[in-house]
Amino acid sequence: MATDFTVRRARSADARRLAELRRTFKREDHEGQPPVPVRPREEAERWIRERLGNGRRLAWVAESGGDVCGHVFLRPVERMPEPYGGDTSIGYVTNFFGTPPRRNEGIGSALLEALELHARGAGFDTLVVWPSDRGSPLCRRSGFRPPEELSELPLDT
Repeated sequence: MATDFTVRRARSADARRLAELRRTFKREDHEGQPPVPVRPREEAERWIRERLGNGRRLAWVAESGGDVCGHVFLRPVERMPEPYGGDTSIGYVTNFFGTPPRRNEGIGSALLEALELHARGAGFDTLVVWPSDRGSPLCRRSGFRPPEELSELPLDT
């Protein structure tokens, strides 16, 4: 297993590369038949830069040779004040991706470890993720487990 990478907090300056990787990530969802993008990459780049800059999203990147080869985003979800305690934030883990040539090298585990370390230090109560089929085994190895209480209502239109 190669370990020629480092994990660090993402910066606003990473927005362009993160937007490029977002396209690569979503292209995989279409299994070789990707549609023509309806939004320019620059739109995602602006969105990422803004949210990393104002703290609405946090992200960690894996970097090797000066290039970002993996990332994970965290969306803190503030809970209503609870008069009897138990109102700590939860974290929504999203946009978790490693470039195909760098998979199975420990990058995903290292990214989740950095995110978890931050979440524990920030006093988060829980981390939530909806992993892809490919990402499910890694999430389970990292301690994520199926929820006992979570329910969802899909609002497909």
